[in-house]
This record gives sequence, C-alpha cells and structure tokens, in this order.
Amino acid sequence: MRKLLRCSFIVVAAALVAWPAAAQETASDTLLTVDHYLDWEQVADPQISPDGSQIVYTRRWVNKIDDKWESALWIAGPDGSHHRFLVKGSDARWSPDGTRILYFADGEPKGTQIFVRWMDAEGASSQVTRLTETPTDAKWAPDGKAIAFVMLVPDSTPWSISLPKPSEGAKWTPAPRVVDDLHYRQDKIGFMQQGFTHLFLVPADGGTARALTSGRWHVGARFDGLAFGAGYDWTPDGRTIVFDGLRDSTWDRQYHVSRIYAVDVASGAIRPLFSRPGFWATPAVSPDGRTVAFTGADSSDQTRRTEDLWTVGLDGSGLRNLSRTLDRDPDNLHWAPDGKGVYFTAPDRGSINVRYADLSGAIRDVTQGPQVVSLTSLTRTLVGVGVRSDPEHAPDVVRIDLRRGQASPPTRVTAVNDDVLANKRLARVEEVWYTSSGGTRVQGWIVKPPAFDPAKRYPLILEIHGGPFAMYNVGFSYMYQNFAANGYVVLYTNPRGSTGYGDAFSNGIDHNYPGPDYDDLMAGVDAVVGRGFVDTTRMYVGGCSGGGVLSSWVIGHTNRFAAAAVRCPVIDWISMAGQTDVPFFTFSFFRQAFWDKPDEWLAHSSLMYVGRVTTPTLLMTGELDRRTPIPQTEEYYAALKMRNVPTVMLRFNGEYHGTGSKPSNFMRTQLYMMSWYGKYRRTGTEQATGAGAH
Repeated sequence: MRKLLRCSFIVVAAALVAWPAAAQETASDTLLTVDHYLDWEQVADPQISPDGSQIVYTRRWVNKIDDKWESALWIAGPDGSHHRFLVKGSDARWSPDGTRILYFADGEPKGTQIFVRWMDAEGASSQVTRLTETPTDAKWAPDGKAIAFVMLVPDSTPWSISLPKPSEGAKWTPAPRVVDDLHYRQDKIGFMQQGFTHLFLVPADGGTARALTSGRWHVGARFDGLAFGAGYDWTPDGRTIVFDGLRDSTWDRQYHVSRIYAVDVASGAIRPLFSRPGFWATPAVSPDGRTVAFTGADSSDQTRRTEDLWTVGLDGSGLRNLSRTLDRDPDNLHWAPDGKGVYFTAPDRGSINVRYADLSGAIRDVTQGPQVVSLTSLTRTLVGVGVRSDPEHAPDVVRIDLRRGQASPPTRVTAVNDDVLANKRLARVEEVWYTSSGGTRVQGWIVKPPAFDPAKRYPLILEIHGGPFAMYNVGFSYMYQNFAANGYVVLYTNPRGSTGYGDAFSNGIDHNYPGPDYDDLMAGVDAVVGRGFVDTTRMYVGGCSGGGVLSSWVIGHTNRFAAAAVRCPVIDWISMAGQTDVPFFTFSFFRQAFWDKPDEWLAHSSLMYVGRVTTPTLLMTGELDRRTPIPQTEEYYAALKMRNVPTVMLRFNGEYHGTGSKPSNFMRTQLYMMSWYGKYRRTGTEQATGAGAH
C-alpha cells in the first residue's frame, strides 16, 4: 500500500507543472470584466394591467456599499415608454379592475407586510396587514374586496423538564433546540421555524386577517419538506379557492407527494379535488369556473418523472392529460380568456418558449427559437408579458402578442443593461450536438472569446450544471461571457439527467448517478477538442452542486484536466443523507438504504475515487450551505491533502448554497477560478488517462 501511495505522489509531480499565474483581470471598456457586474441590473415578475396600458415589474441593482441586491417596483408603458420608479417593494399584482396594486414591503410590526397602492394620480398607499409572521403568495379576490395569502402558523410542542430555578442574575446557557421532525432546516433559511403554512384572507382596505385553513398539515406542494410557497387560485365567483398541499399528518415522511384541494371561503370546508398518488401542483381555474388546470405526475419508483399538464372539473370529474404527447415539463399556466385552452411554458433542448394546449390535447408553439421566455401575466385581449433572454441579450421584460404568436416576436419593454453592454465585444455562442455512449445524442454550447481565431489554441473550461435534473439554457450568461473575455473557450452541455429532452433522457441516470452523464461530458470535450482550437494541456473543469458532484467525479476518473474548481459538492452520499436539507431526495438515488446496501452508495461517491485524483483542485462552498453542507467539502479537502494533491479550500462568508448570491462573492468566484486555472497546465509529454482521453 505504501508503495502504491508513493507512486501516486510521483504521478502528481510528473503530470502537472505550475504555470505562471495570470495577472489579475484588467478592467476594460470593451470586454465584460467583473467590475462591470457592479453596474449590472436584473428584471423579474412583470405584471400587465387588465387594460394593457401599464406594466409593473421588479427591478434589481447592486448596492455597492452594503454588498447586496436592492429591489423596487418600476412601471412602464406597454411600448417601453415612461419608465419610472414606482415604490419600494416586490411581487406586485393588479386588482381585477386595474385601479390598485398589492405588493409586499417592509412595514410594522417589523418585517414584510402587504400593502395596497392606488394607481391614480395621487398614488396613495396603505398597509393592509399587521402580521407577526411573513405573508407570501398574495392574490386578489375576484371582486377586489379581499386579498388571500399564505402564512406560517407557529406550532411546537414544548419539552418541559424540572430544571431548578436559576438564581437572580444568573446567566445560564440557553436551552437546546428541540428537533423532532425529519425536515427542520432549509437552505437560504437555516433552521426552519416550527409550524404549518395555511391560507388567510384580509380585507383589501385593511383589517384583521382570518385563517381559511388550519391543522397540523401544510398548504403548498412541498419538495422533500421544503417550503417554496403555495399554488392556488380563486374561482371567478369568489366562493372557492383551489390549492395544492398535503392534508395529511404524515407530511414529514413524504418525499414527492401532494394533492389538489378546494376550500369553501365562507365555511372553511375542504374537499379533495384530485388525490391520486403523485405530485400535483399549481392549480389554475378556468374563466367559467368549471375546470381546473394543474401540473404533475403519478408516483413512481423512478428518481424523476416528467410532469404533464392536466385538467379536471371543479367537481373532480373529467380528468384529462393535455400534454401526453409533449414529454416536457409545463410551467407558468394561464388560461386563455375564452376558456378553450391553456398557455404555458416548457423547456426544450436548451430553450424555453410559450406553448398553447387546447382542451382536446392539441399543442402548438406560440413563440419559437433559441431563447428563454417566461409568461408571467396576460390580459383578456391576449397580450402577455414575461422576461426574455438569449446568448447575446441579457434578460429584459418583453410584451408578447399571443394572438399573432410566431408572426410577432416578443417586443422588448426594458433595456436595463444596454448601458453596461454598450461597446462591449461579446463572445459568440455556438450550439453543438455530439454522440456519446450507447449512441446517445447530447446537446451543448461552445462559448468563444470575442477575438476568436480558429488557427490559435485556447484554454478550455468545462462547466457542469447542477440538479442533476436541470437544463442549461441559451439565456445570457455573465459567467461564461466573463470567462471568454479572459481568453477561455467554455463548453457547457446537457448530459443525461438533464430536463428538456424527455423522460427517457432525464432518467438516463435513474439509480445510476453519477453514471452515463460522465460519458456525455467527456464525449463533449472530445467533440470540441476535435475542432482543433483547444490547447489540451490547459483544460479545466468545474461546477457547483450537481456540477460539484460531477466535477469531483471527473477528476477521480481521468487526469486529462490541468485543474478543477469543485464547488458546493456532494462527495459522500452516506454522510450527505444526514447533513442535507433534502434527505429523501438523497435516498431517491438508490434503490436500497445505505444500511442495507452500502456498496452502491459508496460506488457512486467521489470520495471513494480520491485515491486516483492527481488534478489540482480548488474547493469552494458557502459557510451557511444547507443543501450540500460544507462538511462534504471538508471531507474531500482532507482526503486530497492526505494524498498531497495540490488543493485549497475557500469557505465563502454569508453564502448558503452556491458562492455568488452576494455581488462581491460572485466576482470573487470568477476571479479565484481563473486565478487557479491560470496556475496549472499539463505537460505536453504526459499521457492522459481515463474515459474520453486521447
């Protein structure tokens, strides 16, 4: 064993040479360097008024002093004219008659409250709630006289013990936190407050909020016990609210299970609307109040199921699957004003576009092309609004004429980053398809430096997405543009497990993760190398979350990369199961629990292959990460150190999952990675090993 270890150390020394570290990034007026990120802006959640005359949206910008994103509501005309600040707040929703908006903002008692603003010349605003817990998901009643919302109702069982009374002035240690639920923490939150989420109703003019639901169960379809709000909708007569959730005391032991219910607003009586075993969510009521559209899939032993678009009568009859032939996940449901069909978005091969399903199940495209488009609001005249982006254009609010569809491409309403991108030479993004193991066709994209010369050789960064059930898309990427501005070619790809390619493709890693997705990544690298413009001694690999899983897996199975930036990884599935806020999700990757079949868990853990790693590895994780907690990174770091593999661990302050939610940390992430990559290259004489190597 000692002899083998000594040999492995020799491989490290021979395989890699330290390269003079690249100079710090130089600020540029013509390239997208990190300093421009301080002037970057974001737009989200546009809402068009019922008459189509105004659009309210959330605008975010960098607070350079406090190192955070600030946000406020802005308003504009539908043609993009008269942009102006409206009010500090978020999540605006127009009243049914268009005379007011509701929104969330800081109020009294201290914390988030619901406000209503009149949209006349006076613009008077009133705080309509005075809650001690945080309200979410506010929606107007159809008559505009009340507002529904979702809120936590605290509920905990104290554990009383006969502790002696402390002496006056004593400073005893606080009592321990009592934890008796499986799900007790959540990324971006920390320890969750004990209690249950329920529906409430408050008069739009202000007053006392009353609970519409109650009990030891949750309103809102939860993924592995995590709170992400609730999907619900009013019937047009205002008598009923249809909502998703799980009205079951076993909620803490359920992984991917939810139902659709209806609650009578006057009496609070609840009845199940659709309760077939499965995950059913985001109900939307038709304009005539007779039918409910929703998304979901039946329960399965597969790790993941592609969802469908369904409809059912308000009485629970007449279930129909409208998207059986689509094999893509529907989202952003909006009934057509005539009630004859549903508009929605769906990911497909790196793009997200708007589609329409009529009640017979026929589906047509409304928008098309290599772009990412959302649909967040629409009028009775079929004018919609959303956010659009493509590889060369940062996200902006757009207006979509749903009547004309493909004949009328989305029209830009905002241009919040045109000032930043003015005169910038951006990278070109090229789509590529290639063949992997088993004849699988895989899609990816190559980002080329702005002054790309095919006769030259460039360093390559393979960046891997998380999830793993997610999809890299063709939206604008500051990260990749910044890499390219510094002379790197970037490859990003959607290996098996990715969504947007159908159920069979996403289940290509079913109970086998990591698995053939590794083949797909290496085949992508081979395809780009085969084009002749990659310096194979300067190839690098990185990724966060699921990308951290796979980047650590990659360096345990090949030494073809000169350096790696493994970010927020899972490297030991057994310890991950007890550390993460998604325990059932972790268990779902395996057919048997680790105490019954530990060999399978270990076989898919990167930590078990650390003995093969020779690649210099930068580890980066947030100190507050609850999804892939930092002990995962620490385990891998210690193992690499024990083996004398060059490695550094960066523990990001103030970050939960990921390393770039704070503006300064996003810039640090970019610069640390490029600095690390710039230190290393493989020797030209060293033979690469592992799958995909030449």
